[in-house]
Amino acid sequence: MQFCDDCGSMMVSRDGEMVCTNDDCGKTSERDEERAAQFVSTQAQSEDDVIETEEGAEFEGKPTATDVTCDECGHGEAWYTIKQTASADEPPTRFFKCKECGYRWREYN
Repeated sequence: MQFCDDCGSMMVSRDGEMVCTNDDCGKTSERDEERAAQFVSTQAQSEDDVIETEEGAEFEGKPTATDVTCDECGHGEAWYTIKQTASADEPPTRFFKCKECGYRWREYN
């Protein structure tokens, strides 16, 4: 990752040069090929990044949490899955599905 020397914002690669993402700055610099070979930038989302929030997503067979209470029916068990939805230095998000009524919710740690 390369940062702008003038304003400190992250720079992105465009047309073989690095461009500051701060619209007020707009500085460009030569691309550091040695550093660029170590990282991959992408805007695309892979199938592994998709969070199971659709109605038909399978939670059955996932681990069971017993330290939760469903807001809909008050049941104390739910299946859960964990996804990293923020940056790597943030805790993951747990997605739950109540074993009793099927209500779904998420918990940010």
